[in-house]
Amino acid sequence: MTSGPGDPQIVPISPVFGAEIHGVDLASGIDDETFRLVHQAWLEHGVVAFRDQSPLTADAQVEFALRIGPLHTHPAAPAEHANAAVFVIRTHRDSSISNGNGWHSDVSCDEEPPSATMLQIQLLPHCGGGDTLFADMEAAYATLPATTRERLCGLSAIHASAHVYPGRYADRSDGKEALATPSAVHPVVRTHPETGRRSLFVNPSFTVAIDGMDSAEGGELLTELHEHCTRPEFQIRHRWQPYDVLLWDNRRVQHFAIWDYWPNERSGHRVTVQGTRPFFDPEGPEPDESPLRLSIGRLA
Repeated sequence: MTSGPGDPQIVPISPVFGAEIHGVDLASGIDDETFRLVHQAWLEHGVVAFRDQSPLTADAQVEFALRIGPLHTHPAAPAEHANAAVFVIRTHRDSSISNGNGWHSDVSCDEEPPSATMLQIQLLPHCGGGDTLFADMEAAYATLPATTRERLCGLSAIHASAHVYPGRYADRSDGKEALATPSAVHPVVRTHPETGRRSLFVNPSFTVAIDGMDSAEGGELLTELHEHCTRPEFQIRHRWQPYDVLLWDNRRVQHFAIWDYWPNERSGHRVTVQGTRPFFDPEGPEPDESPLRLSIGRLA
């Protein structure tokens, strides 16, 4: 992706995926051409980090996200902000859990999971830490043997939340309505609706079984896939600076928010964009041969 004088500067984070964007002030708003460049970078790199930002108001964050698409509402987490579209991310001394502290794609248990997530951390831990890891599922798919890819393209997986959400959100419920615990069946390999590229779409937080497969065989396959998906070759690590904004594509990446800063506090605001139902296009192209050389995990 090229840019001219005065355009946002797109700086790749790794040869695989991820980029930093400089020269964009989200709090002041951006014009249509700048948004087009940002949107193109997001689709190309999967994760984009906006550096040198100032605090975003809820309205500014929502306004930007709406340019990508309609907003997604979390099925279980209660609204804790005056603007119901804003999901408060906060972990502190008395927290029993930390948001995002495990590999996942946001709310993959929904029939139509979020496409984009936009997060600004507005309070960083005084001790440092609180980084966010990302793993690229396009690279994970592309590095599998052709025979394995062919097998996976015919499979679907069950994504559930009954084992996750009650323990996380029950104490924040008003008790008037039962806590929602959605589940859905999605293809193990999904086709990106905008780029046409293929990626793995399973994660250890929400994916509980391979649809129609014996539990032992399916469990073994999922374990193998989860181990493969989180290889270091597919990862980047975002070290937060004050008021950074991250925008990531849940249709392509997983993420993991590290909780290494207790008893310090970390907080911010998240907005997600409604996605479409995941699908697999059997007529779509297979990826080119990956240039990645995967380690065996030890020196030899």
